[in-house]
Amino acid sequence: MLRNVAILGSTGSIGTQALAVVEEHPEEFRVCGLAARSSWRALARQVRSHRPPVAALADPAAAAALSREIAGVGTEVLSGEEGVCEVAGRPGTDVVVQAMAGAAGLPASVAALERGGLLALANKESMVLAGSVLLGIAARTGARIVPVDSEHSGVFQVLQSSRREDLSRVVLTASGGPFRDVPAFLFDVLAARHAFPHPSWRMGERMTIDSATLMNKAFEVVEARWFFDLAPERIEVVVHPESVVHSMVEFHDGSVLAQLGWPDMRVPIRYALSFPRRFASEAPHFDPSRLGRLTFEAPDPERFPALSLGFRVAREGGTLGAVLTAANEEAVGLFLAGRIPFPKIARLVETVLSRHVSFKEPGLAEIRRADRWAREEIAACSA
Repeated sequence: MLRNVAILGSTGSIGTQALAVVEEHPEEFRVCGLAARSSWRALARQVRSHRPPVAALADPAAAAALSREIAGVGTEVLSGEEGVCEVAGRPGTDVVVQAMAGAAGLPASVAALERGGLLALANKESMVLAGSVLLGIAARTGARIVPVDSEHSGVFQVLQSSRREDLSRVVLTASGGPFRDVPAFLFDVLAARHAFPHPSWRMGERMTIDSATLMNKAFEVVEARWFFDLAPERIEVVVHPESVVHSMVEFHDGSVLAQLGWPDMRVPIRYALSFPRRFASEAPHFDPSRLGRLTFEAPDPERFPALSLGFRVAREGGTLGAVLTAANEEAVGLFLAGRIPFPKIARLVETVLSRHVSFKEPGLAEIRRADRWAREEIAACSA
């Protein structure tokens, strides 16, 4: 039977690649909903191509423009956070690809899990903000969360054929980002334009900056803590510029299983959409003879101070995850606008984390309050 797929963040990098995977398998998937933040022209093109029953834009003005643009197509247009959540939670949806960027994606992740079915989660912030809450909803509704991040997808795939209780630790790899070969003494003069494009992956501008600071890996440490129920000391990060080994799993007997492949996000996206099956693809054949040298090194804590913040949040939990994501989102925005130098991103986030009094077992209300507080603190610190 066709799987009905809703894609949130459909106009972004992950969303467009998810649509490409759907188009590769028309006999397996049907688009039943699309949502984005404000890119109404791009969404209009996707609506005309896929004719979903419903589409939503978080920006009401953009939603109004979309309604005018696709009048007569037959797709219902919704607006605001409520409209995006309705797309995520509509009955009859089998898979929701959650690729909306930032903390604003959390309500839609909650809506998708409340509906049940499968959530293909690419929105890192949802799990960092509210990992315990999301897992609790999934347990209650019978929903399944399958990670889309290549690193967590690799661990998830390995564990499908291994006993969870035999796991000793996981190793997540990091490309090192667009500034990995830039001398640290030049960091103060780097501008946003120097970061693009990413040397290994196709990703949006905010994600590229998070890769440069290694904040994306800090988020992934927290994600791994929740996805795989791991203490932080059982999670390790290594810099691997070739981006061929996505993650490794070590077991108690000393065996290490790694998941490898060329850097192509369509591979983990396809796996999440087809889970528990695997669909054939036209991805380039993996030829070990072409690999050459694979290199791994420990991340430099002086060069990548953001990484330690992820381990702190994974250890302490509570509302620190909400503060980490919100503070980083605001600090990256300041850097992209040219208002702060590159090294100040991590320093600002660390300052705000140090000022926060964490609520230990938060619900969604406490998480939202911590998110707002962190954004206000960043504004005050950078004024």
